Amino acid sequence: MAPHAEEPVTDSNAIFGHHFKPAVPFVVESPNVTYTEDEVLTKYVYHTTSLEPSSNGGYIAIPKETKYDFKTQRRVPKTGVLLVGWGGNNGSTVTAGILANRLGLRWETREGLREANYYGSVIMSSTIKLGTEAKTGKEINLPFHDMLPMVHPNDLVIGGWDINSMNLADAMDRAQVLEPTLKALVRKEMALMKPMPSIYYPDFIAANQEDRADNLIPGSKASMVHVDQIREDIRKFKSYHDLDKVIVLWTANTERYAEALLGINDTADNLLNAIKNSHDEVAPSTVFAVACVLEKTPFINGSPQNTFVKGAIELAEEHGSFIGGDDFKSGQTKMKSALVDFMINAGLKLTSIASYNHLGNNDGKNLSSQKQFRSKEISKSNVVDDMVEANHILYQDGEHPDHTVVIKYMPAVGDSKRALDEYYAEIFMGGHQTISLFNVCEDSLLASPLIIDLVLVAEMMTRISWKLAEDKDTEYKGFHSVLSVLSYMLKAPLTPPGTPVVNALAKQRAALINIFRACVGLQPESDMTLEHKLF
Repeated sequence: MAPHAEEPVTDSNAIFGHHFKPAVPFVVESPNVTYTEDEVLTKYVYHTTSLEPSSNGGYIAIPKETKYDFKTQRRVPKTGVLLVGWGGNNGSTVTAGILANRLGLRWETREGLREANYYGSVIMSSTIKLGTEAKTGKEINLPFHDMLPMVHPNDLVIGGWDINSMNLADAMDRAQVLEPTLKALVRKEMALMKPMPSIYYPDFIAANQEDRADNLIPGSKASMVHVDQIREDIRKFKSYHDLDKVIVLWTANTERYAEALLGINDTADNLLNAIKNSHDEVAPSTVFAVACVLEKTPFINGSPQNTFVKGAIELAEEHGSFIGGDDFKSGQTKMKSALVDFMINAGLKLTSIASYNHLGNNDGKNLSSQKQFRSKEISKSNVVDDMVEANHILYQDGEHPDHTVVIKYMPAVGDSKRALDEYYAEIFMGGHQTISLFNVCEDSLLASPLIIDLVLVAEMMTRISWKLAEDKDTEYKGFHSVLSVLSYMLKAPLTPPGTPVVNALAKQRAALINIFRACVGLQPESDMTLEHKLF
């Protein structure tokens, strides 16, 4: 076994250390908004509709207002990200991509000259409507990233853990994702980066991953020694690079589901005792989550397993530490959540969804094991539930579309995943509509921008606090520990206990936009455009 690294192998500050000053593309002129040197303070009225049953079997709708005060820190902190599975396809790709953007690289391909970009990142490459120009009525859109003072991904200091000791340059070659001409431009810097040893519990990932496991913290089951070592790694990384904040994100192998056991992982205390006693049903990802919670470091799970057992969520709530998950929503599932939302909202009764995938990267190899596939199957299958439940005209008495998910490992296609979907719907007067999609998506090139978005939004949420306006003497507090605001980027979004799960893509994006708007004192942008319809 490889000894544990005493300190990071490379000084990433030399590569990612330039710090951008945030732009100020607009200011809000309102008595409800106050700017100080350090903060934006807003008074915000939140409008909802409360329903009460009526005597005739219907509902009485009651408009409701709740007044909040929001406080957003303006100073952009120097931020690091630690990736669990840094040497995998996603880890090596996102690192090379950020480095290429940081250096402003251009490279030749068979299709001509290409240059570094952040395509696929909703934060860096999409825009949102700010409002309409007073004189012309023209809609003004600005980059999502400019809505609030956010960390720029070029500034992120990157590190991480991996069960394999390969440096990031060789890992990039192994992944077979990026163009050779681009890899040549970043190879020198990537070769200096080497993952810290990680934890490896063989029962939780496929046996075909064993040959990679040469960079390990000793021990094959959960222990507080592992928790303490991960916490120490975070502290050393933060200190070595002089960081204000660190975000940890799991982009390692899909694990099997851990059994939910009374007395073992159902409460925070039971989970901590289970780790101390090296219980068989504590997964490596849960150990990382616990370490991050205790270290007050946001932790995001980018794989589909049930990392956040009840005890882990309770522990995060007790410590006021942010967690988010599960499973990156990149290609097939993002299309599914958009298309199903469209069909059901159009009044079409979707009766079956058949999804087939084959891929040849290491994720596909790991998922060829049935227990690990089951984790992925669950996260892919639940993405239509809220949309179905919302329409009692089409679906009654627990009706649900048939939904089948198949994943096969095909080494020849590498990271270029093939996804085939058939959507079968009942339409007017007993007719049917079939929509078939064939989606070829380069898996890691879709997932990498999601990693960036998750990190940027999670960091931003650490600088936003709120209180009820009527509570004059109370202190501001942060959002709930479970960051459901990350849902747009995740297949199986984690929500606070007892709250509904939203999978519809448009709703998820609107929630993110409107929370950001609230932080600068702006109401949700209406699509009514009455100014054009009434005059």
